[in-house]
Amino acid sequence: MDKKVLKKILFVLSILFTILTFVGATYVFLNKGQVSAGYSAVPMLWAVLFTTTYNKVKKDLERE
Repeated sequence: MDKKVLKKILFVLSILFTILTFVGATYVFLNKGQVSAGYSAVPMLWAVLFTTTYNKVKKDLERE
């Protein structure tokens, strides 16, 4: 896979999971903490993973 395409995919995924993190946090707050905090923690972990990988690919592309 081309690194430029990978970079775009990672960017979109990081934005998507960041949005899901805030949606999950809102859901937890609206339910006064009676639901699992995993609704916001799990998407946050994926967002961090995709953002970190995006930054690494971006840095690799700048070196070329």
